[in-house]
Amino acid sequence: MELKGKKVLVVGLGKSGLAAALFLRQQGAQVTVSDMRSAAALAKEIPALLEHGIMVESGGHGLLTFRRQDLIVVSPGVPLDTPELVQVKAFGLPVIGELELAAQFLKGKILAITGSNGKTTTTALTGEILASAGIETQIGGNIGVPVVDLIGKVSENGWSVLEVSSFQLESTKRFHPNIAVILNITPDHLDRHGTFENYALAKERIFSMQTSADWLVLNADNPRTAEAASRTAAQVAWFSLHKDMPQGTGAWIKNGEVVFRPAADAPIESILPLTAIPLKGAHNVENVLAAVCASRLAGADATSVRKAIEGFRAVEHRLEYVTTDNGVEYYNDSKATNVDAAAKAIAAFPGGIHLILGGKDKNSNYADLSDLLRKRVKAVYTIGSAAAKIESQIRGVVPLISCETLERAVAAARKVAHPGELVLLSPACSSFDQFENYEHRGRAFKELVLNRPNLDRTNEDTIAAVHQGGKEKV
Repeated sequence: MELKGKKVLVVGLGKSGLAAALFLRQQGAQVTVSDMRSAAALAKEIPALLEHGIMVESGGHGLLTFRRQDLIVVSPGVPLDTPELVQVKAFGLPVIGELELAAQFLKGKILAITGSNGKTTTTALTGEILASAGIETQIGGNIGVPVVDLIGKVSENGWSVLEVSSFQLESTKRFHPNIAVILNITPDHLDRHGTFENYALAKERIFSMQTSADWLVLNADNPRTAEAASRTAAQVAWFSLHKDMPQGTGAWIKNGEVVFRPAADAPIESILPLTAIPLKGAHNVENVLAAVCASRLAGADATSVRKAIEGFRAVEHRLEYVTTDNGVEYYNDSKATNVDAAAKAIAAFPGGIHLILGGKDKNSNYADLSDLLRKRVKAVYTIGSAAAKIESQIRGVVPLISCETLERAVAAARKVAHPGELVLLSPACSSFDQFENYEHRGRAFKELVLNRPNLDRTNEDTIAAVHQGGKEKV
């Protein structure tokens, strides 16, 4: 892709948008950025952009700005049905995302991982396995490092291990990973994609450009994910938590051990016992199986795979143990931004859970949690703009405490929880109503837990509400 002298507009000035704008300028493009936020809200970013000769349009999008470009690069957070983007696409202007832009300049091979849940853990683990095997590796994408920041960092023999979201994938055209992994596809981001089918199709763009020389790693236990095998030109490797793999390449559980077979005619390899996996929850065993498949296909040896898994620790904000206070354990699972992720977190514990739910709704059905709540959760503490919807869908299933804010939820749970129980932040919602992102929400939770602010607004009525199965507002 030739960029020198081209007029390029970057839409959305988040982390990846800023990185894309600077990269494009380095390549000699005439760059403009457009963001809905005000100049005051962009006060930290604007000086650096102007210093590099990048023009800034703030406080809204101008159609003329969009039409005067040779190329438009859209940030993941900007919907593709934004009116200005719809109009310029109708005029034939090319619109791509930061992932599509960066992938055309990356050296080496690409291992891309997507899924509704588990992406970050699997990406981090796969990267650690490859690095421990002595393979030149870098990690980026939706995990927090813009893909454009990886350009030029590894040689032709290296691997870029990328976490990729549906928001990133839906704007790809020629993105071509050598190894693609789909962990699972369950309803998420329906507020953005409209339907589950649209969301699933966005995920499946991860393998749209693959050939018979590539690998697609699929979850045999997830129906929509498994269906992708019939639609890909790539070779398929499977992983399964519940099924034996009678033939072909894949990873599964056999006699209490994680095993892997590199090919249909190859012997089964024992990787490590389940008891050696340091992460909580069956969903994390799935993540391990996927990482085993991907890393072995990328060239990691079985010994390095085992050692890296044994030494791996939970990624921040993903069932992250925070502390034990007065016999009560606290876990930060702020990355659980959909119902399925929250369900997996709840299922990771046998019971005694004080669960903090809420945030910005993504057109989710919280009633899907009812069985797990009934069996394992002592009380639900609702926060954020989705609180009323959550309460309406699970009322009568479990005691509810309406807290509005995370501060009040932590204070209420601390007051109510008994030794031997646990407080779990697993919101099943995005964070954008009250926080910048899920990381901000998770850090706020940990600070509240560890610093014990004096917010004791709970009282004996709150405790009675939990014990009597009622609802109390804190």
